[in-house]
Amino acid sequence: MPRKVLYIDDDQCLCALVKRSLGRDGIEVITAGDGESGLELLAQHPDFDVVAVDLYMPGISGAELTERINAMPNHPPVIVVTGAQDSRMAVAVLKAGAFDYVVKDVQGEFIYLLKAAFHAAVDAMRMRRAKEAAEAEVREARDRFEALAAERALLMREVNHRVGNSLQLIASLLTIQSNAAHNAEVSEALSDATGRVMAVAQVHRRLYTSDDVQAVAIDLYLEALVEDLRRSAEGGALAQLSLNAEPIAATPDHAVAIGMIVNELVTNALKYAYPGGKGAIRVMLRKDGDNRGILVVEDDGVGIAPSGGPKSTGLGQRIVRAMAEKIRANIEQDHSHRGARIVVTFDLFGAPAPKSTPEAASRTAA
Repeated sequence: MPRKVLYIDDDQCLCALVKRSLGRDGIEVITAGDGESGLELLAQHPDFDVVAVDLYMPGISGAELTERINAMPNHPPVIVVTGAQDSRMAVAVLKAGAFDYVVKDVQGEFIYLLKAAFHAAVDAMRMRRAKEAAEAEVREARDRFEALAAERALLMREVNHRVGNSLQLIASLLTIQSNAAHNAEVSEALSDATGRVMAVAQVHRRLYTSDDVQAVAIDLYLEALVEDLRRSAEGGALAQLSLNAEPIAATPDHAVAIGMIVNELVTNALKYAYPGGKGAIRVMLRKDGDNRGILVVEDDGVGIAPSGGPKSTGLGQRIVRAMAEKIRANIEQDHSHRGARIVVTFDLFGAPAPKSTPEAASRTAA
């Protein structure tokens, strides 16, 4: 129900009639005799619930006045009153932005229609403003969420940057220690540890250089990892190391596990596949459905000895088993392949997968 109404009409008798009739219902009516006076009153009293304007007045017409009122911020709804029963005029005032129009008469019987139009206009405007306020709150909440998400992504990139730098420093220290070691076995163990650290560091490097801190492009990650392995191989022994990977994304945890598995399998092939020289080592990655990935590491060497390499400590086996369990991967050895061929089937984003067979898991890495 409206509490305060502005009635603009050059007919002072009708203004008095409307004021008296609506006043009986507790509605305060303020009147104006022309459009300019009405606009001044609107500027002075921003608490009008609804405005009624006569269509034909000296100076500003009702249609023009309606447009000017609707151009104001937080304007009240406008009801046009007219003595002419002209459907074209009704369409014109509605196009000008009027909520409704009422045909007036000198006897004052239109007051009941005017009152009903006021009620409908006020209810509709309140609903509209409530909806706009709710939408504004939703937009503000979304903007805050987006700002927090952007800040979180920036912080995550910074964290990954620092972690990557720290792991790079650790790898450098391990390399220095390996070069300074006088024991060949110690030097080899430190070199293996360097490769494992670099496999993890590559993931963090990918995360802080990417716009998405929630996923890692495994194909690009393996490309960098394989290049690191190729450069770290002594005497170019891995010159025939190749990678064939389809574009696949996975969580950072999955990427770390896959990188560690690749590092162990390739390092194992480097040590034991070609005792008399060097040969091809192939890493392949492809998608199997929407949420499955298949990783293959193979060579054409002497194959996998039942007990691992002659100097095997079993650490590589334990790392592979641990990483496979972490991503619930299934590891199998293809016995029909000449040389060694390990197939790792895994889920990209954490869905359960079959467990590895004990035989395959124990014979994948030195």
